[in-house]
Amino acid sequence: MHAPTAPLKPSTGHCIFCDLIHGAAEVSICYEDATAMAFLDIQPVNPGHVLVVPREHYEVLQDMPKTLATHLFEVALTLIPAIQTASGAPDINVVVNSGAAAGQDVMHYHIHLIPRREGDGFDISLPFGASLMPNRQQLDGMAARIGSMLRDPLARGGQKKS
Repeated sequence: MHAPTAPLKPSTGHCIFCDLIHGAAEVSICYEDATAMAFLDIQPVNPGHVLVVPREHYEVLQDMPKTLATHLFEVALTLIPAIQTASGAPDINVVVNSGAAAGQDVMHYHIHLIPRREGDGFDISLPFGASLMPNRQQLDGMAARIGSMLRDPLARGGQKKS
């Protein structure tokens, strides 16, 4: 199976984030513009945990137009200092779970901005303790495979993604 040739806008199922964006439920908005919105997570890791979402429904990062994905990260970069100051937290985790196997539980693409303090009990531990360290030949082989996929127009449906 190859990657889609154009961004997708999945429309199946109910989306709580679409409800929030369209005013059908309560939400604590801290930023909004024509294409993006940021609001407080109702199950925060720490106070000030913000979600940055596109107003249009896209399920995963790879479905989004490049310009929109870039804009969402620009919004995140704008929000980070304000979140740190407002929450008093010196550090931030920027987390994207793209797809169910990656831990995404709401299938509307979003970026988590999680204020962090030493000893807060939350952990996204990398390197992953259960991973096996590959040898250089395995690493080089995977790098070559990924690189060749980027250069092969047939591997991506015959179209370059913009």
